[in-house]
Amino acid sequence: MRRLISRFLVDEAGATAIEYGLIVALMVVAVLGALSLFGAAGSGVISDAMTAVADAMSA
Repeated sequence: MRRLISRFLVDEAGATAIEYGLIVALMVVAVLGALSLFGAAGSGVISDAMTAVADAMSA
């Protein structure tokens, strides 16, 4: 039993997974923040592009 506990305390594989999880969580927060800041301007650009594509397809 002591061997199992000591092996569990020395194992760092779980710490690596937690670090990657934290990095992904911070990236998601950054992307959501950027989308909320630039969302209105971005939707105008996408709308203009879709209009241009629709006009090109109908002509």
